[in-house]
Amino acid sequence: MNVLSADSASGIRLGLFLLVFLILAMSEVRWPRRQLTAGRSKRWAANIGLSFFNSIAIRALIPFSGVVSSLWAQEQGFGLFNQLDWAVWFEFLLFILLFDLIIYWQHRVFHMLPVLWRFHRVHHTDEDYDLTTGTRFHPISILISTIIKIGLVILLGASPFAILSAEIILNLTSMFNHSNIRLPQQVDRVLRKIVVTPDMHRIHHSQDKIEHNCNFGFNFSFWDRCFGSYLQDASQAQEHMAIGIVDYEGPATRSFLSLLLQPFRSERSA
Repeated sequence: MNVLSADSASGIRLGLFLLVFLILAMSEVRWPRRQLTAGRSKRWAANIGLSFFNSIAIRALIPFSGVVSSLWAQEQGFGLFNQLDWAVWFEFLLFILLFDLIIYWQHRVFHMLPVLWRFHRVHHTDEDYDLTTGTRFHPISILISTIIKIGLVILLGASPFAILSAEIILNLTSMFNHSNIRLPQQVDRVLRKIVVTPDMHRIHHSQDKIEHNCNFGFNFSFWDRCFGSYLQDASQAQEHMAIGIVDYEGPATRSFLSLLLQPFRSERSA
């Protein structure tokens, strides 16, 4: 997989992103979990616009990707995996697990530290909850996350295929677990034993402060169980649960520019 280039990796990610986005968007229309309160047009323009801006900004600020970092680590013989003679499949699975564990704790830290919460709050001030919420992150949050991911790749010496797979899984599951899709209860119950489902993660977007400090996982649900942050059900039914952050409502939460500036304005609620 060393023939994998940064450009081909980006193409694979974009192609899968668009395919899954289309499937989830159609599924939300066909099997909606909740009634949207603000409609799609302005929210989607802001959320997707922010994601598009992030992609350009990160490429400009960090000219090397996770795949490029992985290739460099392999060429230099740097990182844990390059010092050990472990099976490729074992290193791959271990990296996927460690990558998701780091994302879990990164997420918790973003909630713990006020300076980081200001940027992560942009994600939580979405008043509705659908697949575009999974793309709505402030550029500073994405920058910090990218630096952490690259650091992990170099430290472990993960393969290009492993990092590409981890990033694709993260992007696609972020859209899935933020989607407004109604899953049968039995299906949700089974899936939730391993992966984060929309009903599980939606609780994390509740306006209730206790609830939005639970269910931090993105890919695997067992991290929340392991570290005591799992919540099975919200205090309100999923259809009626208040989404977002108190006092962050209305047009200011649906504008691309207001989302960019939100962390630098006076904080009304955390």
